[in-house]
Amino acid sequence: MSTVTSLRCLIRPWWISILKSVFIILVGGALAVQPSNFTNASDISVDDLAVRSTKLEAAGQWPELVSLCETAARKGDLSNELFQRYDLAKIHCDLDRRSAEKAYQDALQHITEGEARQLFLECLGRINSHHVTNPDFHKLIGRGCLALQVAISDPRFQSIHARQATPDRIALFQRHVQHIIEGRSIETLTDAETVAIWIVRAAQSVVGIPPAVTFLEMTAASVGGLDEYSAFLTTGQLNDLYAQIEGNFVGLGVELKSAEDGLLVVHVISGSPAERSGLKAGDHLIGIAGKPIAGMHVDAAAQLLQGPEGSRVTLAVLRGIGPARAMSVRREHVEIPSIEDIELLDRVNGIGYLHITSFQKKTASDLDTAMRQLDASGMRSLIIDLRGNPGGLLSAAVDVSDLFIDRGLVVATRGRSPEEDFNYTASRSGTWHMPLTLLIDGDSASSSEIFAGAMRDHGRGKIIGSRSYGKGSIQGIFPMDVAGVGMRLTTAHFYSPTGQPYSRVGVSPDLWVQQTARPDATGQIIKNDATLATALNEVRKTLEPVVSQPVARRITAQ
Repeated sequence: MSTVTSLRCLIRPWWISILKSVFIILVGGALAVQPSNFTNASDISVDDLAVRSTKLEAAGQWPELVSLCETAARKGDLSNELFQRYDLAKIHCDLDRRSAEKAYQDALQHITEGEARQLFLECLGRINSHHVTNPDFHKLIGRGCLALQVAISDPRFQSIHARQATPDRIALFQRHVQHIIEGRSIETLTDAETVAIWIVRAAQSVVGIPPAVTFLEMTAASVGGLDEYSAFLTTGQLNDLYAQIEGNFVGLGVELKSAEDGLLVVHVISGSPAERSGLKAGDHLIGIAGKPIAGMHVDAAAQLLQGPEGSRVTLAVLRGIGPARAMSVRREHVEIPSIEDIELLDRVNGIGYLHITSFQKKTASDLDTAMRQLDASGMRSLIIDLRGNPGGLLSAAVDVSDLFIDRGLVVATRGRSPEEDFNYTASRSGTWHMPLTLLIDGDSASSSEIFAGAMRDHGRGKIIGSRSYGKGSIQGIFPMDVAGVGMRLTTAHFYSPTGQPYSRVGVSPDLWVQQTARPDATGQIIKNDATLATALNEVRKTLEPVVSQPVARRITAQ
């Protein structure tokens, strides 16, 4: 039997979603690739969205279609027709992701039919016992069948797994599947297993797909069809997830965004091998290890950057006008900071500032260290920037909240299974009584919302900015014994100390600020923006005149 980790993750809405990890991935944790700039559904009319998505579907531009519709889909704003189009695009993107991962494809060559069937049953069994809602097995199997139809029409999949998939045989297989599914009740796990076995046999006899491959494809599609955050995780994705949670990895230490000529450097981690080699935000990578990457699938480009610790990779880098230059970067162990930009923005009034970029295992302790540093420099009030923070670990959100609350509820979780019902309370022996101001925006999600909601409900600080993302669900990570794969499963919803939901609601600020500034070409936000300026002004209004002796900011509970 597979083991279940104790990790309960408030998954980053865009970072680890299987559907979008085609665009946003961590290469061995070493690289984050973001989608190229693309207008999302919240910025355009319904009619325009329908027109654009239709054109993207006709052109087979599946990643762009997902990017266009994902936010609206997660808010439940898509019509049924648009959602079906969006879901089809996700299936295509998931297939591309699995096909591009060499480790996963290698594992498929060694999995037996019995192992794959057991994995299928284990995943559906976990869904049956742990998912936040009762599963619709008929719907999940139907999505698995749709995913198989997409796969056998894909040239890369055909060349590896379905070499008998001629147009006539594909049509025959579709008729077989329709005959198996039509009018059949699939209400239980046993029903799902029976139907899956018949489909596996049809796929093998008609188009030549090995049984293990069919079971894995149906498993992945079934898990991915549960909700917007549940997902099948390949070995690479599972390892990337653990690396992000731990806050470290082996790689270059650079965040990239897809571009027409290759990849655009968005951010370089301080102290990373990429920084020491001279890479800068705004650089364009047009070649990796001697191979041009313009037009290359993002996952294929990402894999070229992977490698063991201590090895080197040569990059072709464009900076401004002029020819590309070669740059050799060593792959090393890199720490991902979750606390950045620690400084006193106003030394006269003692206003400190820091940015929590994610919630990792060490975030609470790192935050405590940063606050001690600022306190020693004369901090009298603290601005914590949560903008763009997409979440992380539930435990990290609780621990960070616990730094500022003496006692009481931080967050409550509620699921279909009683074991998912839990109240997390403040319990630390020491609490910071530093006046707080929090900055949030539409990309502040999950753990960010737990922290902001707890501060709001306990009257602990003022919140400035715009409404947060509104992701109110928890995902459990379930690693499986077969092929090193796993799944991320939504197991519960979470609620604020006063019982307020977060899902599709978010946290509203006390003071709304319309942010008119836009990211620059590299995606960087200039820190001197309207929201931060407003926060500084608000904090200055509340501060007493500076006294000669600092007041103790931290107390230890008796």
